[in-house]
Amino acid sequence: MKETKDGQRTGRISKSPSTDSHPLVLDIDDFKGDFSFDALFGNLVNELLPSYLDEETETSEGLGANDTMPAGHVRTHSDAGKASQGISSPLFPEVDALLSLFKNSSIQLIDLRKQIDKKLNNLKNEVATQDSKHRKTLSELEKGVDGLFDSFARLDSRISSVGQTAAKIGDHLQSADAQRETASQTIDLIKYLMEFNSSPGDLMELSPLFSDDSRVAEAASIAQKLRSFAEEDIGRKGMAVSSVMGNATASRGLEVAVGNLQEYCNELENRLLARFDSASQRKELSTMAECAKILSQFNRGTSAMQHYVGLRPMFDLEVMNADAQMVLGDPGSQPSPSNVAHGLSSLYKDITDTVRKESATITAVFPSPNDVMSILIQRVMEDRVPKLLERLLVNPSLAHPPPMEEGGLILFLRMLAVAYEKTLDLARDLSAIGCGDLDVEGLTEALFLPYKDVYIEYEQASLKQLYKAKMEELRAENQQASESSGTIGRSKGASIASSQQQISVSVVTEFVRWNEEAISRCSLFSSQPATLAAKVRVVFTCLLDQVCQYITEGLERARDSLTEAAALRERFLLGTSVSRRVAAAAASAAEAAAAAGESSFRSFMVAVQRCGSSVAIIQQYFANSISRLLLPVDGAHAASCEEMSTAMSRAEATAYKGLQQCIETVMAEVERLLSAEQKATDYRSPDDGFVPDHRPTNACTRVVAYLSRVLEAAFTSLEGLNKQAFLTELGNRFHKGLVNHWQKFTFNPSGGLRLKRDITEYGEFVRRFNAPTLDEKFELLGIMANVFIVAPESLSSLFEGTPSIRKDAQRFIQLRDDYKSAKLASKLSSLWPS
Repeated sequence: MKETKDGQRTGRISKSPSTDSHPLVLDIDDFKGDFSFDALFGNLVNELLPSYLDEETETSEGLGANDTMPAGHVRTHSDAGKASQGISSPLFPEVDALLSLFKNSSIQLIDLRKQIDKKLNNLKNEVATQDSKHRKTLSELEKGVDGLFDSFARLDSRISSVGQTAAKIGDHLQSADAQRETASQTIDLIKYLMEFNSSPGDLMELSPLFSDDSRVAEAASIAQKLRSFAEEDIGRKGMAVSSVMGNATASRGLEVAVGNLQEYCNELENRLLARFDSASQRKELSTMAECAKILSQFNRGTSAMQHYVGLRPMFDLEVMNADAQMVLGDPGSQPSPSNVAHGLSSLYKDITDTVRKESATITAVFPSPNDVMSILIQRVMEDRVPKLLERLLVNPSLAHPPPMEEGGLILFLRMLAVAYEKTLDLARDLSAIGCGDLDVEGLTEALFLPYKDVYIEYEQASLKQLYKAKMEELRAENQQASESSGTIGRSKGASIASSQQQISVSVVTEFVRWNEEAISRCSLFSSQPATLAAKVRVVFTCLLDQVCQYITEGLERARDSLTEAAALRERFLLGTSVSRRVAAAAASAAEAAAAAGESSFRSFMVAVQRCGSSVAIIQQYFANSISRLLLPVDGAHAASCEEMSTAMSRAEATAYKGLQQCIETVMAEVERLLSAEQKATDYRSPDDGFVPDHRPTNACTRVVAYLSRVLEAAFTSLEGLNKQAFLTELGNRFHKGLVNHWQKFTFNPSGGLRLKRDITEYGEFVRRFNAPTLDEKFELLGIMANVFIVAPESLSSLFEGTPSIRKDAQRFIQLRDDYKSAKLASKLSSLWPS
């Protein structure tokens, strides 16, 4: 839409209040850009409906207080009044103007659409024309490009053909040049060969090439070629059988050349080695590298490598003598494993540092540094280390081993372990530096192989020597203690000696420590599980033998004290027809023998306890350290368990014999106390019928006190089934001894009551044994004691509930003081027929 006032496009509809005088003008530009139909319609009607807009605004503000029309328009009060009075004017007077405006706008919009459709048709025609031209142009271009590609393909094929031809020509030229060069070299080689073939030992007429120091590398290469050719020719002709004289003449001629070439090569090699040594002293690495490169043509440089390694200061005799002094110390001093380990660590570190420094020089000088490093390290492991080990490890004699004062065999074994471990560390360090394909650890194993072959024999001999020395030390200590104690009574002396020679758990622990050390050496020297298991089994068997012998001898010594105490008891047994003075002396001696027996009993119980602790230590050591080493080999673990059981059974047999002697000792003293303290009046008091004495007899009190005192050692020393078996056996013997003892007495009713009190006291003590069978036996004794208390006519009903003890009861009934007077024998035979 346009406005005629200022000629500018406004986007608004330009018209006056009178639409007839200024018709609406619409323009195509009004529909470009961000076109909005609402904005277009608003611009059309805003100037025609200003009052309507005002009213609409007012109506929206007072919407809450006014009525609402059905169509959603707001009806005002004035409108309502007008409606009530009747319609005098049109309700929407601007409708005509709007209709005119809309018709005019519709006509203009239709014209605009036609204009646009016409323009669109023109544009379509132009686009179709241009598209046709473009397609034609593209078709022509494609034909041109295809032709161009064909030209390029023909050009590429031509270039490839020319290149192949050029390459063939180049190959032919290169081959021709190589043949020419080879022919030229062959001519020169033949000329040089003729020079060397002139006369034996004549090297004065050679070409300047062979005497020019600046062309040594070329001379060495030519000399090696000539020598190789001449040697091959001699070998080829020597193998063929020919009768032609010319061949023999040719062979002799080449032999002269070979001899001259060998002499020249030796001279040249010596000259190069001299130059190499001179440069080495001046540390001129470039000259050394040049000489090494030339020398590599002679036997692949082996002589140069060996020459270089042989001149290293680390292989001087003075240096190797200093090695021994560093490790062993002064010649007169006794080396210790710790000092040797420290010395070896320092020495091997110096060797490793020296080899590392040499590695840097070798890498800079030699064309094959790995080969030189292999020779260097091999020289270390086959020359320097063995010379040290020869002085450090001297195999001692097994027939006459060195005494323990000089270290014994254990010193040699510890030295061997330290040397082996440190040398293995050296081998690993040298391998880390670099030594080509050399097996350094294999060299180390070969170095120690003579020692490892006989190692286990030395280990066994060492363990035996350690055990022998320990036993001698213990005997010396016991002897010294005996001498310091002075002269004492025989029985008391026996007790003291027994206590001094007791089994010591610390000694067994020391045996285990020796064995652990030996096992650690077995693990160090044996890498294969089968070999290790075999050696471990041998070493563990040594421990079993040592412990078994030690605890068996300890138990035997304890048994000896029991035997001596028994001999003392037998010595002082007297008859009845002796004087009172002799009886008193015998009683005193018997008390001393009883004291010796009690002391020996305690000593043996302590020995048994320590024996059990020692066995437990061995079993724990086997479970923790030995079994895991034996399990990889079938049958090894079971065999060692069987050996351990066999070894322990010998000690158990000795302990069983000693425990039987302990029971004999206890019962002998119980019988002595009963014989000495039990009075006939204890069970047949003359004041029968008076108030009975409910106290136990003096003999019972003394016996129970003795048993309580002496068996305390058994309660603390024995454990488990061993304790139960011992106490059960002792209780049975005690029960039998009491029954036999009471057979010597007669009983009246008051004596029966005292006997019952004694049985109760004995039963309460025996109850500490925790043996139900013994408790039952003493309960039956209490029942049988009733035979002394009841009246004769009540005896028949006394054992109605327990017929099993009637036989024992009959023996007790015979001890009644009224047995004969009451004629109980006939009564019992009628009641209890046999």
